[in-house]
Amino acid sequence: MSDAPAIAPAPALSKNELLKQRDPTLAGDIAATLANAEAVRFSDDDEQFIKFHGFYQQDDRDKRKTGKEYIFMVRNRLPGGVVTPEQYLVFDDLATRYGNNTLRLTSRQAFQWHGVVKKGLGPLLKAINDSLSTTLAACGDVARNVMAPSTPATSALVDEVLADSALVSRELLPRATSYHQIWVDGNEIDLGNRQPAEDPLYGRTYLPRKFKTAFAIPPLNDVDIFTNCLGFVAIADPANPARVLGYNLLAGGGMGMSHGNKETYPRVADVLGFFPRARLVDVAKAVLMAYRDFGDRTNRKHARLKYVLEEKGAAWFREQVEQRAGFRLEPAAPMHFTKQGDTFGWHRQTDGRWFLGLYVETGRVKDTATRQLKTALRRIVEKHRVEVRLTPSQNLILANVPEAVRDDITALLAEHGIPVENQTSVVRRASMACPSMPTCGLGLAESERAIPGVLDDLERELAALGLSDEEIIVRMTGCPNGCVRPYMAEIGFVGRAPNKYNVYFGGDGASLALNREYRASVKREDLMKEIAPVLRRWRDERLPGERFGPFTARVVFPEIDAAAAATPAPTH
Repeated sequence: MSDAPAIAPAPALSKNELLKQRDPTLAGDIAATLANAEAVRFSDDDEQFIKFHGFYQQDDRDKRKTGKEYIFMVRNRLPGGVVTPEQYLVFDDLATRYGNNTLRLTSRQAFQWHGVVKKGLGPLLKAINDSLSTTLAACGDVARNVMAPSTPATSALVDEVLADSALVSRELLPRATSYHQIWVDGNEIDLGNRQPAEDPLYGRTYLPRKFKTAFAIPPLNDVDIFTNCLGFVAIADPANPARVLGYNLLAGGGMGMSHGNKETYPRVADVLGFFPRARLVDVAKAVLMAYRDFGDRTNRKHARLKYVLEEKGAAWFREQVEQRAGFRLEPAAPMHFTKQGDTFGWHRQTDGRWFLGLYVETGRVKDTATRQLKTALRRIVEKHRVEVRLTPSQNLILANVPEAVRDDITALLAEHGIPVENQTSVVRRASMACPSMPTCGLGLAESERAIPGVLDDLERELAALGLSDEEIIVRMTGCPNGCVRPYMAEIGFVGRAPNKYNVYFGGDGASLALNREYRASVKREDLMKEIAPVLRRWRDERLPGERFGPFTARVVFPEIDAAAAATPAPTH
């Protein structure tokens, strides 16, 4: 009998990993279901495959009492949020023809079409591709839409960084043939002769989970760079400040967590070093491949890149990246971020043209009785052919506007109830919310439909305290997955259960610090009861110029920690 210790069996792969392993073409039975007029939904297995094709299967949760009504949310891929006039008109038309007559701006600078029925999927996806956009890899276990600063006058580096974001987006696209066969070419997939395929970059089973990439240009951190799996911070050439010398490399950020599971948590990225601009694609692929090789494929709640960095360390991960990139990173260059957020109103670009920053409440481009934003934007783009850019905070920019048409655009907006100056309050300008109810299957509480009323209450409290002109970054999600990055907000509301939210305080104005949970499971109607006393203390006890989030980190949480430390442990 051998005395050798028994070898523990390898942990079982997750269901999603087994699905990808069995069908690396990601085709599943999607084509057959599309062709079957009687089928109202995709199978549970195909529900995972369709994410790689850029859409989610959902149902209208407001109608569940009378039975599930299956609908789909389609998302496209727009590096840096840049949209040509021709594309915008197509996207607007598709929202009317196949969606719920709204366009949703995501927190990652892309569009979402909500309320799409199955028979509309084919023509919608094909039209998006015909417009020279795509939905491929907008969702799924792949590198998703690449974010970048979109405000034209932010920096002389914007154009180069936008070009680099488009390059990285293109180079990190998977090469799965089934997407184009189904949605673009319209060819039938030969199920009987399907051969195992292996993507040249991703391999047979793609990535363990989603992979998010962003570019930033200091001092503006509009993309929340430290929340991304992969981040590139542009460093200007000292000899030519209008050129990008290279990038500081960040890795290991991420927002998602699960309630009650301490093994899941939000995390800010580590700074790994600096590299010259010419090695950008090499580095992007190296980080992706290191994640591909070392990410957890047994537990999807532990599968994001942030857990690899947290558990193996930044130095170890840097070595893995250097091995795959074929060169060593230099020490990180100095960088300093001072603020986060968008620019509103008319501003001159460096080339003499103008751009207009427009506030879009919760990122929903729609027409209401008092604000016909969807109609106004269509008329403006049809008439003046201006470029549209989506911001990381769910707002919108009209870019490259000739001075001669500025007044006409202002008049068109006013005609549809949309002011250019004083568009909304300072708090609303700094807010974001995810869609949640009634379409997202993960939503635990309202978000998009709840935040306007929550902000009404907050504004009343601020006005009563004489703080109406103070900016506070407020973000709300219907679940803990963190799609609008609530864990970096000065006040974060995270859905816990129907009508209940966990309240977070402590983020800062430059989006550099994680916040902390202040209260758990607070009813919607009690939110201001918890927040108002802290606002009052902020007014009375803050340092000169101190924002709400840093005040709570400096004063409120140390008090909570001290009280907890002084409380005797329970005896048993």
